[in-house]
Amino acid sequence: MTRLAWSLALLALFIVPARGQDRPLRIIAFGAHPDDCELDAGGTAARWAKLGHKVKFVSVTNGDIGHHEIAGAMLARRRTAEVRKCAEILGIETEVLDNHDGELMPTLENRRTITRLIREWKADLVLAPRTNDYHPDHRYTAVLVQDAAFMVIVPSFCPDVPALRKNPVFMYTEDSFKKPNPFEADVVVPIDPVIDQKVACHDALASQFYEWNPWLFGYLDQVPKDEAGRLAFSRKRVNDRHAGVANRFRGKLVDLLGDEAGKAVKYAEAFEVCEYGSQPSRDELMKLFPFFQK
Repeated sequence: MTRLAWSLALLALFIVPARGQDRPLRIIAFGAHPDDCELDAGGTAARWAKLGHKVKFVSVTNGDIGHHEIAGAMLARRRTAEVRKCAEILGIETEVLDNHDGELMPTLENRRTITRLIREWKADLVLAPRTNDYHPDHRYTAVLVQDAAFMVIVPSFCPDVPALRKNPVFMYTEDSFKKPNPFEADVVVPIDPVIDQKVACHDALASQFYEWNPWLFGYLDQVPKDEAGRLAFSRKRVNDRHAGVANRFRGKLVDLLGDEAGKAVKYAEAFEVCEYGSQPSRDELMKLFPFFQK
């Protein structure tokens, strides 16, 4: 065997074939804390799962300081249990990485971890926040995913996990930050059919939405004490949030669904194509988001 032939044979061992048309889509989403993916993409994940596609949420930190009364390992265990419950509700997989909340850094080792996770999932689509954000963990989660966006196809980087033969599409989850540039929606997904699952996730994330966030932002006295009251509280907050997304991107919904159906959507989640990774055509985007048959 010539040296070139040997090199090509060796390279083949470290490359995963491109996705065939006969298998489900594989989507992996990264969020900084155990609740971020659920907030940003829980509805769309439920819709993918209902169609038989494979979705995984990854919390890049363990959330161990996200509370005003408890912290450390006890809080990390509680928050991991909460997102596992969410995964059951949505029909997906979930993983929480053991990085301390508030201390995430875009290190080489963390880049390797993200690269390995994307490869191991054999992802067609990768979701993550943008770097425009108030929270350093959110920003550095975004940086880490962006830094992995090319490395996932480089066989000699993390050679212990086979490189992807085709670069996934990378997309941002929706936010309202304006500087240096505002979020622009390329896909807006109606989540009306799965809004009850989205509400159930909000309810399952009790440490955040009935305790920490209400304390942090001064409305703890508005949180009901009884189970039924809390569920109604969650429903209103989820409905208001995602009605806002639908109204903000109503034009895109009409573009994707047509005038009548687009105007009828009540609740939505939105995503923007990242300029790193594969750059999908409109038809390719519609294959990744198979919810728009007119």
